[in-house]
Amino acid sequence: MTDILSQNEIDQLLTAFSSSGDVESEEVSHHVSDQRKIKIYDFKRPDKFSKEQIRTVSIMHETFARLTTTSLSAQLRSLIHVHVASVDQLTYEEFIRSIPNQTTIAVINMDPLKGSAILEIDPSVTFSIIERLFGGKGEGTKISRELSDIESSVMEGVIVRILGNMREAWSQVVDLRPRLGQIETNPQFAQIVPPTEMVVLVTLETKVGEVEGMMNFCIPYITIEPIIGKLSAQYWYSSVRRGTTAENLNILRERLASVDVDIVAEIGKINITVREALALAAGDVIRLQNVRINDDMKLKLGNKPKFLCKPGLVGNKVAVQITKKIEDFGKEEFEELTAEGDEL
Repeated sequence: MTDILSQNEIDQLLTAFSSSGDVESEEVSHHVSDQRKIKIYDFKRPDKFSKEQIRTVSIMHETFARLTTTSLSAQLRSLIHVHVASVDQLTYEEFIRSIPNQTTIAVINMDPLKGSAILEIDPSVTFSIIERLFGGKGEGTKISRELSDIESSVMEGVIVRILGNMREAWSQVVDLRPRLGQIETNPQFAQIVPPTEMVVLVTLETKVGEVEGMMNFCIPYITIEPIIGKLSAQYWYSSVRRGTTAENLNILRERLASVDVDIVAEIGKINITVREALALAAGDVIRLQNVRINDDMKLKLGNKPKFLCKPGLVGNKVAVQITKKIEDFGKEEFEELTAEGDEL
């Protein structure tokens, strides 16, 4: 083609095509509009999480951040603040490149989900926590080195405590049982998935006293894939409304089973005045009301009488033997027992 059309000639041709018929004009317009809807798709970085799923992950970890704020503040006896800064999806290689070369990397087993996740703690936050636990002020110092064996052991305890908060934050979606696998300081030794694998990255801004830094929680797509359908606002809020499901009751029972309670064996009681109480001295004898020498003692859990028992010895230790459970009493016995004012 030797001749080249000028811009005016091109405009005239377009005008002729548009005036040749409504059908052709509609086809040209439809073709142009189709071109405008084309979206560039990067096969190296496919979006595997919807916006709704990202929002749900953010809600879950806002709960995790609040729980971590409370637990770390109690452990360090200092003002700690943790909150969600962002939730993004990116490749694992991009995440590894974004963190310092010397940092605290905890590889976490995500039972019952397959695979692992990573909790990365900024060095400034790590060494501030360690300094506070060792009795210092936790003031910011720019340190970039590997953790010693003692420091690594201290951080293991802190991370295990944090993982307990993660289990509670995920409880509406899955009964997660995260376990600390190992702690690394070099990102190159923490290759849990291929570099091109997509991950969801939860970035948590963390402030320990006056020291500020980041905690990053990296979850690979292949790990979270089995529950991806539950990461929706509809499922999340319906789970919250359901309240105490059987799964939540089991978790509650496990936690209550480890709670310490006081147990008291009560011989009897008597009312005396303040003057009489102040006058008591060694060797004085106090006569108890309505108590005979062969009567059973009440065994209380907290301030609630639950059993009757008899005193005795086990080796050289004073002990009591439970003789009856109070719930097994008949109505008359129950009324007689509570006549003295005990609250059951």
